[in-house]
Amino acid sequence: MFSHLREDIASIIERDPAARTAWEVVTCYPGFQAIVMHGWAKWCWLRGWKWLGRFISYLARILTGIEIHPGATIGRRVFIDHGFGVVVGETAEVGDDCTIYQGVTLGGTSLSAGAKRHPTLEAGVIVGAGAKVLGGFTIGAGAKIGSNSVVVKPVPAGATAVGNPAHVIHKDVKLQAEAKAAQIFSAYGVTANGDDPISKALHKLIDHAVSQQEQIDKLTAAVCAAGIACEKQLATNKLDPEQINCLVD
Repeated sequence: MFSHLREDIASIIERDPAARTAWEVVTCYPGFQAIVMHGWAKWCWLRGWKWLGRFISYLARILTGIEIHPGATIGRRVFIDHGFGVVVGETAEVGDDCTIYQGVTLGGTSLSAGAKRHPTLEAGVIVGAGAKVLGGFTIGAGAKIGSNSVVVKPVPAGATAVGNPAHVIHKDVKLQAEAKAAQIFSAYGVTANGDDPISKALHKLIDHAVSQQEQIDKLTAAVCAAGIACEKQLATNKLDPEQINCLVD
């Protein structure tokens, strides 16, 4: 147990530059305290002391603002940063080295007792502040959930999900290798190159429209050169791709 606690403390100090000492983590980090108390509640839950397990989790919620059901499975080196308002449901599974920020809900959408109602986070998942992951599906290893996203379907390993409802951005293999080499940690589940897929689609549509406009201009010029009368397009009607792209961004 103490070796696991040392691992948890070391992982928090590694991932949070505000953490200075182990004593500070033990006494001032509600995420660490909630996970420790969850261990007590889980121990009671597995031995059939259901009420006592729920009561310990209730006390943990009062003390830390984090609610973890005693039936949930929490892996090693899990970091709940800030943590206020985090809710982890009964059948949720959180893998090793996951990071969860404040206001996150790992919730269920089914009322069937005994069924897998809550999500599974595989190793290394980052869930940004305010995100809601709802349902009994799996978030793949190393995936990132952007802040305030609402995820209602599985996310592949290494991908990023953003938006409401969440859209999945598949990770670039080259960028993955560079990030791993540099040991980059993505706070709140977002990265500088993690563009919204809707924004990307709009940029492609703008580029396509500009390309079509250029082709129309060339055809118009060819028709006029052939002596066929045609109305001259006003310059003000032409698309300004830079201006439109700025609006999309």
